[in-house]
Amino acid sequence: MRALGLAPFAFIAGLILSTTAHAAEPPRDIKGLYLMTDYPAITVRPGTTSNVSLRLQNYGLGPERYKLSVSGVPSGWTATLLGGGQPVAAAMPAPDNSVSLQLRLDVPADAGLAEQTLTVKADGEGNHASLPIAVALAKELPAKLTVTSKLPSLKGSPKSSFEYSLNVKNDSGRKLVASFAAEAPPNFETSFTEAYGTQELSSVPIEAGQSKDIKLKVRPPSSVDAGRFPVKVNVSADDASASTELALDVVGQPQLQLAGREGLLSARAVAGQLSTIPIVVTNSGTAPADNIELAATAPSGWKVSFEPAAIERLVPGKHTEVQAQVTPSDKSLAGDYQVSMRANSRGESASSQFRVTVNTSTVWGMAGAGVIGIALLLMLGAVARFGRR
Repeated sequence: MRALGLAPFAFIAGLILSTTAHAAEPPRDIKGLYLMTDYPAITVRPGTTSNVSLRLQNYGLGPERYKLSVSGVPSGWTATLLGGGQPVAAAMPAPDNSVSLQLRLDVPADAGLAEQTLTVKADGEGNHASLPIAVALAKELPAKLTVTSKLPSLKGSPKSSFEYSLNVKNDSGRKLVASFAAEAPPNFETSFTEAYGTQELSSVPIEAGQSKDIKLKVRPPSSVDAGRFPVKVNVSADDASASTELALDVVGQPQLQLAGREGLLSARAVAGQLSTIPIVVTNSGTAPADNIELAATAPSGWKVSFEPAAIERLVPGKHTEVQAQVTPSDKSLAGDYQVSMRANSRGESASSQFRVTVNTSTVWGMAGAGVIGIALLLMLGAVARFGRR
């Protein structure tokens, strides 16, 4: 018996899938020119401007130039057809494609409240399309605002600047000036700026049906403890208001302090000799400090090292003592010198200035006294010798 290959089965499966796919597609029996809009009946307020989005759709027709017009415009009203942001008088949609248009209505403030019907028309040589739009008038339309944040919760250290991207949308039928404010914990700094700029804002105009992106910056005080802090954004305009809840998670941050034992910032040393100065490193922050490296800046010719050279880990609220081994230059004169000592841990640092009083070595003092003594003996000998003459 001969085994069947896989090719016939693949052909049959492909045929079934192809037939099913074609059967799922709706029949394309629509042909002609159509004017369409998502909202063929609208309400506007006298004394305002309203925009209606339109589409001139070509289904299966050849390219043709269509003249555009609006009929039924009441006296005192202005109706303008826009395409690409500018007034247009004709359009030419490609086959099976559409052209986006806008009907801008300028309604006078003294317009009556009776409903009006305007008809938008597109006329070609052999094809025509029309769309009636019902326009109702109302003295006041309720204002409506919404505000949302892409990332409502952010995490960072007390030194971080938390930045939230906010979108404020005007769902009203008229232009609004939206004012905004932030409710934050005490000593938290807040400011609103443009989405892609640094100019600080307190309000922004928003056209009807449009939205604006703004940015909220929140900076906590450097002394804040770790924790989660709420921030509320309030947006208001006329009789509309909206709000959104934000949060910032402040993680712990080490804070180093460096001083001598019992807070002393002075020490004594001898020129050319090793002296040990106890140094206390304290972490007064809210997170451990790891790999604390110690360094110093001293006068020329001096040597400074630390024992130990680094602190592996220092938890919050604790301190540890290291020994600074200081050797002044053997050419140092007696007097006071400044030595800067530093502690660094992954961006967190502390430094202190130590006053080191240097005394000259007693060996050099004895040598100087010996030289002076010898000079005196020579002088006395000379006086005695020449005095006899």
